[in-house]
Amino acid sequence: MGKIIVVGAGFSGAVIAREIAVQLNKQVLVIEKRPHIGGNMYDETDEHGILIHKYGPHVLVTDRWNVIQYLSDFTPLYRHTVKELSFIDGKYIRLPFNFESVQQLLGGERAEILINKLRAAFPGRDRVPVLDLASHTDSDIAFFGNLLFEKSYRTYCAKQWDVPVETLDTSILNRVPMAMGYDERYMNKDFQYLPERGYHELFKQMLNHPNITVHTSEDALDFLRLNPAEKSVSYNGDPVDALVYTGAVDELFGLKYGELPYRSLRITYEWYDQESVYPEEIISYPQAPGYTRRSEYRKMMKDSSACKGSTVATEYPVAYVKNTDLAPFYPLITEDTKQKHEQYCKEAASYGNIFLSGRLADFRYYNMDDCILHAFDVFGKIKTYFESK
Repeated sequence: MGKIIVVGAGFSGAVIAREIAVQLNKQVLVIEKRPHIGGNMYDETDEHGILIHKYGPHVLVTDRWNVIQYLSDFTPLYRHTVKELSFIDGKYIRLPFNFESVQQLLGGERAEILINKLRAAFPGRDRVPVLDLASHTDSDIAFFGNLLFEKSYRTYCAKQWDVPVETLDTSILNRVPMAMGYDERYMNKDFQYLPERGYHELFKQMLNHPNITVHTSEDALDFLRLNPAEKSVSYNGDPVDALVYTGAVDELFGLKYGELPYRSLRITYEWYDQESVYPEEIISYPQAPGYTRRSEYRKMMKDSSACKGSTVATEYPVAYVKNTDLAPFYPLITEDTKQKHEQYCKEAASYGNIFLSGRLADFRYYNMDDCILHAFDVFGKIKTYFESK
């Protein structure tokens, strides 16, 4: 029996490695390029006692209670509802946009007319994509939808993705629909939690199993070899019985079908000698030059009584450049890149023992719960694969 290799120690890799170790009782080697586990969920405490999410804010939001139960086996979780604001035309506007936002942007008299029209046009709908508003037959609804699109979505996406917004997949543009009411939650998900001791501790416990070995600061691509003729995989010269790959899939195949574009972030930190800096924990800046979002991490902690001051992170989107200190964050999804990715998927499937999972490998803009649920599905395929051998 050859080795089982999992490349990447984010949620996809960690969940699959854990299930292989527990359910299949097999040895698994987890290879992580970065010097830490946890992927983009990695967090650490700064010099002021504030728990910082090093790759941007991450909150566990889901409608599936089994996701929360699963993660609770590794660390205590606490309820934390995600709330955000958007800074538009010099004012803090509720995000997601909701009926309060209508009043803030249009004033009471015009808001009354529009809110009644929205209720009539979308009965029983909790959230409506802004593109549905902008294309509506009612002129008032369409006007407001286009106002949101031009003042927020277009400007934000121009910085976030650096491509014409019209070329982006609608799955990206529809990620933050407007709330049809006064719901202030950024995501309308039933269960919203954070790990009490941080994500690093969660991943540490998830990977803490006698069948799991973890290597950090190691680039798996330096040791992985694919043989297209024999459809075989080896690692450091030894045959691999199963490869779980969660990284950028174009790199696995040496950019054979061309490079897949990903976006990254450069994040700066500023400490303030005060307990609160902004009116909400996360502020979106669609109109600001260069940066898109600021996060005040003290506001995301369950107990911040021992902290000093407040640390604010500012995010500057940049293109992901391979073989640099940048980490890939977001797949740039267009019709062209989806077709290119499909070629890589077919190549991986032809081997039979290569399993792709995660935002980078699947070229999907997964939320964390989607990533975890998809990892369960991929493990099911791995289990079937071993049972058939």
